[in-house]
Amino acid sequence: MSLLPRSAEEFSSAEYWERFFKKRGEKAFEWYGDYNSLCGVLHRYIKVPDQVLVVGCGNSELSEQLYDVGYKHLTNIDISETVVTHMNQRNAERRPGLTFQQVDATQTPYEDGSYQAALDKGTLDAMASEEEGALARNMLSEVGRVLCVGGRYVCVTLAQESVIRLAVDHFVQLGWAVRLHCLQEERGKEEDSFALPVFVLVCTKFRQPMPLPILEMCLGEDGAPTRLSQVAELLSAVREHQAYSVLRKRLRTGTDAGSNLSLTLCHVKTGLPRYTLTVQDCPSGAKVPRSNQFAIFIVPQGSETAWLYSSSEGRRQLAASANFRRLVVVAMHRNQEYTDMQAVQSELSLMVMDLAPPGMPANQQVPFLSVGGDLGWREEVSRGASELSGEYCVENVRGEDGELYRRLVFLSNAALVQSESRLVPTNTASSHKKKNRKKVKPAAAPSCSASLSVDSGFLCCAHHEVMVAGLAMLGVGTPQNQDGPLSVLLVGLGGGGLPQFLRDFVPRVSVEVVELDPVVLEVAKEWFGFKPDDRLMVTLGDGLERITALQEEGGRLFDVIMFDVDNKDSSVGMSCPPAAFVETSILQKVRSLLTPRGMFALNLVCRDSLLRKSVLERVSAVFPTILSRNIEGEVNEVLLCCCGENETSDAAHILPSLKQAGQSLQAALSCERPGTSRRPHIDITELLKDMKVE
Repeated sequence: MSLLPRSAEEFSSAEYWERFFKKRGEKAFEWYGDYNSLCGVLHRYIKVPDQVLVVGCGNSELSEQLYDVGYKHLTNIDISETVVTHMNQRNAERRPGLTFQQVDATQTPYEDGSYQAALDKGTLDAMASEEEGALARNMLSEVGRVLCVGGRYVCVTLAQESVIRLAVDHFVQLGWAVRLHCLQEERGKEEDSFALPVFVLVCTKFRQPMPLPILEMCLGEDGAPTRLSQVAELLSAVREHQAYSVLRKRLRTGTDAGSNLSLTLCHVKTGLPRYTLTVQDCPSGAKVPRSNQFAIFIVPQGSETAWLYSSSEGRRQLAASANFRRLVVVAMHRNQEYTDMQAVQSELSLMVMDLAPPGMPANQQVPFLSVGGDLGWREEVSRGASELSGEYCVENVRGEDGELYRRLVFLSNAALVQSESRLVPTNTASSHKKKNRKKVKPAAAPSCSASLSVDSGFLCCAHHEVMVAGLAMLGVGTPQNQDGPLSVLLVGLGGGGLPQFLRDFVPRVSVEVVELDPVVLEVAKEWFGFKPDDRLMVTLGDGLERITALQEEGGRLFDVIMFDVDNKDSSVGMSCPPAAFVETSILQKVRSLLTPRGMFALNLVCRDSLLRKSVLERVSAVFPTILSRNIEGEVNEVLLCCCGENETSDAAHILPSLKQAGQSLQAALSCERPGTSRRPHIDITELLKDMKVE
């Protein structure tokens, strides 16, 4: 390794290569592969009678081996006098027709159009780092000059993005056809190879420049070409192959249970993501049967956002339950059609062994695992874009419990469900009970959603249920508060499930929702059955600005203020709420807007333990009493914060009285409402069991 360049700049230095070859001596250095690994693609594009210019030949045996199989018209050039002298001496007797010349590839003495092919193994990569690519562009211009019409520049390269972009842009501007082969290394031979795959770039010169770029990608030396329309698409395909090669190399040397390695497989023709594969290994030392080395788990469509499949903690639990040394969790993508489980298995089988654990025999059978044996069901019903939140889709899915659900997903974070509601046949919206959440045999999904409606009595988000249960802290439904009005300020609309539940089932409630994104409001109305009225109003605008405005106006207080807003900044370790919502100044404004008995409910999603501690300290400094409840199987936790202005709001009184208050709230929510037979599907007593004092 000490003979390899220490930095990219050295690649293009004549002095470096002089030192390199003097140290290397007689031993040939096969840069990016030898004749045996390259001959298939080279013979395809370079014919035996061709006049071939070998650029930057070094002391590779490639030219010698090509000469031995019939290529007698090879002109080898290199900038190093040492290597040229050595190669001429080495071949003087055995290959008298094989010549080596000391020539600068950027200034050759050869006539225009005098060669049918130019062969470059690593020279472009070596030159591209010098003078911001100027040296490489000069070499490519010289190659283009000496090639005849129909001639080909065949370049073996690692295809680093700056290098391949430089070359492709150069030849596209000249109107040449560009094709790139990604060479696949044989399984079992990766140990001493580069982590990055080797590519062969083939650029063909035309008599008249092509008006539109011809860009093609091939997998393997003889793979069918895939036509691409833009250079950016070609570069993206290169990155995908490189990422896969690096991943495969890493997997062959073993991983640990916390690695969370994943890759995306794209459709060959469309280039769209088709599968995401995440590798989960069991902890070292785990007792795994010798037969349980490797398995593939297919996640049903619509279930990929579930905690068990989307979080590292969930996948570790899944792998432990499956009890295989390595489990690959496969999620299917939106906007892709999948015939059946057998077809998916057939697609994946071609790549399965590339992800196998170290030492696993290549011919060993790999089992496919799934839930229920089918692919699940998903139907996209709407797609659009918001200036604030980006592209979104609304989709119907069938859950593992057999029920149908409607989801709002922002595609910038496709693993997170923004909002979810349960769907029921329009004429049976009140017939489903909470017990239906248990797993049942999947029912056939409808072919369209016209006959379905949202069940507003069913809260899909567990943190919404906890927020509703927190109303017991205010004595909602108890005799002393039975007839009193309840005012709620909710920041964050989503699909509107929580505010609609409050309006439909909480006695004498009035709700104001603050929503920043007008597109979200329209989606909630059109697809989630959201219907504002005189008891449920929506204010479009920034939640923080609305809180500030209410405080400055004065005269209006709320019994409950709820924050249920996500953070668009994924670089922060807190995905709910945005950091500005839990600054001390805002928390103080929230408290000033609460009635003496008031409660502040916060949906907190924070993976950073230090950040969570900081948030709790700030909240505690403003609200003397805080109850919290973690959401099982999720990162979410709900904080219920009391102002502490009466004797029943301290911790000593709250927990003992919650059970009875919860029963009163349950009864109040379940009372018949004039003009509707709907019932809430919520168990307040169960939700209050695991409350704890912070």
